[in-house]
Amino acid sequence: MAKEKIARTKVSEGRRVSAIKVRQWLPGWERIDFNPKDHRRRPPGHFYIFSLPARELRSLSGIARRQSAGITPRAADLGIQRQHDPERSEEIARFVEYGYPWSTLSDAKRRSEEFNDLRKPGWLPTSIVINILAANEDHGTGKVAADDLVRVVEDGTSCQLALPYSEWTHSWKPTSIPPLEVIDGQHRLWAFGDDADSDFELPVVAFHGLDISWQAYLFWTVNIKPKRINPSLAFDLYPLLRAEDWLDRAEGHAVYRETRSQELTEALWSHQSSPWYDRINMLGEKKTPWVTQSAWIKSLMATFVKRWSGTKGDPGGLFGSRMAEGQEVLGWSRAQQAAFLIYAWDQFRLAVKKSKEPWAEKLRIAAIKPDEPRPTEDAAFYGPYTLVVTDQGVRGFLHVVNDLCFVWATRLDLRTWQVQQQRSANDANAVTLALETLQKHTAAIFLRDIATQLTKFDWRTSAAPQLSESERVPKLGFRGGSGYKELRLQLIKTLKSGKGSVAEAAKRL
Repeated sequence: MAKEKIARTKVSEGRRVSAIKVRQWLPGWERIDFNPKDHRRRPPGHFYIFSLPARELRSLSGIARRQSAGITPRAADLGIQRQHDPERSEEIARFVEYGYPWSTLSDAKRRSEEFNDLRKPGWLPTSIVINILAANEDHGTGKVAADDLVRVVEDGTSCQLALPYSEWTHSWKPTSIPPLEVIDGQHRLWAFGDDADSDFELPVVAFHGLDISWQAYLFWTVNIKPKRINPSLAFDLYPLLRAEDWLDRAEGHAVYRETRSQELTEALWSHQSSPWYDRINMLGEKKTPWVTQSAWIKSLMATFVKRWSGTKGDPGGLFGSRMAEGQEVLGWSRAQQAAFLIYAWDQFRLAVKKSKEPWAEKLRIAAIKPDEPRPTEDAAFYGPYTLVVTDQGVRGFLHVVNDLCFVWATRLDLRTWQVQQQRSANDANAVTLALETLQKHTAAIFLRDIATQLTKFDWRTSAAPQLSESERVPKLGFRGGSGYKELRLQLIKTLKSGKGSVAEAAKRL
């Protein structure tokens, strides 16, 4: 009795944290089979929301981790968490310090002052999910000492958590096991050491006396079950995230290349002079014939926005980085980059439209259906059986145009193409102006020649009608990830067989 009296005194005098009680229960849930024998006793119909300083929350929290060693049956292993990855917590700690992309820079770059403009707030707004252990509850690791329990105190409309001390200190430790169990957020929580800023708080969602099976279920639904956002939809959010002052400073970083590729993809999709105007699957929807935004971005990152390795056998990206005049990488504006891509693609569209090559004529004939209107678009370029509108075809074209222009950049005198307005790729007027000036440049002739010679290649897919077996089998090699390389090699082979500067440049590849 004396011990219990002391514990109550500590609670009444202890530190209190205000909390919000959130009620979540539906009448239909009464029909669920709540079975204490299976660690699924009836859960409370509510949880609590509050905040605590990160280092204080960490000292109160324990983690039940699953073990791969030993022969414990998986159903009998009451640990729900994956093993802690210290490197992941260290990365989160760097993110908290100054956000992204600062957290991914090397130690030397972070120590220098050169990249200070990459610093951003490292917010952690998502909640740590915990369970407050009830008195006498044992999940296989023992019980919380009576003096260490965290108690919920409700008084009418107000709700508070009574913590097991009057004031938290670095030296506080539980007598046996911690009174809180982490259900989700261990890597975020363990990113904070004892030297963490005492004012940095974390939002917390807390269940009280939640049985271990429900904890495992909650961990699964939070981390595994939710459908991940598709890559194209994620990239579609990039325009909302742009901050050109730091993206331009991080041009060697993946965040620059991804964001620049998204901006160029959006320009190809939105500019009315582009062959891909309204013909890119920007949101990754299933019922559309066009290549997804995500695939376009990956192809641009593998070609025009690729970093140069410095070796002759590995051409870099024409837009891979922006450096001062006199160095090896062009200083074109984003509007110029968009215009260059739009012009190259439009010349290819026009060349295919004029082409009388057998493959093109057969695709046009196959597109004509009895009792249906004649297609208004060229089936050799936009039809269902042409490689041009596939992921492999898009990357193949981008690859050869980028590589040829990269190795031929000096002869094309690309630096002399100057546009006064240094605007965004999504400024339609700036892109239009850049298109007008590009048509007068030597590079325009080179791009037209590439487009014309690429029509000599058979762009039909393996599913195209009237293909002979000898024609169909080689085209099967263009499928899958290996198809990118194979198609690029075949396109270069086609260009090498021609004449003029395009063939000469192709031979250098």
